[in-house]
Amino acid sequence: MFGKNPAKQGLKIIIVGCGKVGATLIEQLSKEGHDITIIDKNSDKITEITNLYDIMGITGNGASYSVQKSAGIDSADLLIAVTASDELNLLCCTIARQVGHCSTIARVRTPDYSNEVGYLRDALGLAMIINPELEAAKEAARILYLPTALEVNSFAHGQAEMVKFKIPEGNILDNMAIADLGKNIAHNILICAVERGGNVYIPSGNFRLAAGDVISFVASNKVPKHFLGSVGIKNSRIKNTMIIGGGKVAYYLASQLTNMGISIKIIETDKARCEELSLLLPKAIIINGDGTDQELLREEGIESADSFVPLTGIDEENVMLTLFAKQVSKAKVITKINRNTFREVINSLDLGSVLYPRYITSEAIIAYVRAKKASRNRNIETLYHMFDSRVEAIEFCIDEESAVTGKTLMELNLKDNLLIACINRNGSIIIPSGQDSIQVGDTVIIVTTHIGFSDILDILK
Repeated sequence: MFGKNPAKQGLKIIIVGCGKVGATLIEQLSKEGHDITIIDKNSDKITEITNLYDIMGITGNGASYSVQKSAGIDSADLLIAVTASDELNLLCCTIARQVGHCSTIARVRTPDYSNEVGYLRDALGLAMIINPELEAAKEAARILYLPTALEVNSFAHGQAEMVKFKIPEGNILDNMAIADLGKNIAHNILICAVERGGNVYIPSGNFRLAAGDVISFVASNKVPKHFLGSVGIKNSRIKNTMIIGGGKVAYYLASQLTNMGISIKIIETDKARCEELSLLLPKAIIINGDGTDQELLREEGIESADSFVPLTGIDEENVMLTLFAKQVSKAKVITKINRNTFREVINSLDLGSVLYPRYITSEAIIAYVRAKKASRNRNIETLYHMFDSRVEAIEFCIDEESAVTGKTLMELNLKDNLLIACINRNGSIIIPSGQDSIQVGDTVIIVTTHIGFSDILDILK
């Protein structure tokens, strides 16, 4: 057993698995003051991570009854299983439910299980099953539907979207005040964050936009494409996509894109995987070859591709493929990055849309943890970290009357650097003004530079 563990405010959480997702969860959850114990078979990993964070570490099998007892399962609030094995994760959670009666979350990535998530969750009594590859594919598909966007995040069960894009040189938005945008062009969107020169702003109405700004706005799901068109940013429909690498994300993405009527070409080095994919994806073209071979890419039509998505398991390859695609084509490119190192360098390369599957996983889990900490069931519905985790967008469920309900927004004494971006009322999306109010039954999207909100009351001074 490693580490030290003084009394803390927060939940008692056991994390099984010390890989990329486990490390990301430890980084995020330790900042938020939770009492964390990590279990992994690799003692070197345990030593490394307990030296970095004020947490406990146990070397052993996370599915072992005795190891879980040593980790304090009897008094734990939550066990999160994120090992490389789906079956081990499910077994860890099953044992934890029997021994400790705590809530459990499992990472389950295999496509065989993806259609059985509801059954597995209910049968095993899990609080959540998270599939990072499937969620990454969904995010990539949303971006390809709106190709000028850098990111597209979904709220209110898909009824609302938060879209990030960069203002081009000479655009109508250059030097426009946000208040004038609302009056003259679009009253049904709300600009909620602006990144300029390395700084992030939660803008007021008199904030003036500038070419080169990266802005995030929120709107109902039918509005973004129309809004971008109205400010001169055209979104041509993607007709075909070239994917490099035939792993789980590629399978999930290709499945979704073929349903959208987009032609798919996948280049994969492993012949057996190619044969498997050709059966799983009969509408896609599967090429057995080296996706990093420039001649092969040219032969297969990279120069005329509408979109290009490198999904190899090697970050450096994905980055180089993106840079090559941007050099030889006008394709919309999405780059998958697994590691967090050199993030500033990656941002400086102007790769466009970048997917971080580990953060998609951690955000969903952190949303659940904060809801549980607030002791109101499902108080937080959705959580996204934006602009390198300097801004949070949180969707709160309003399940009872409180100090924020029944008053106009202009009457609320809100914290600085915070916007109430959107209200979902019975499936109807409201972009709020000062005259609107929050009602019981609503879900409300808050965008703020404050980190760690777990209750809607946190928005008040």
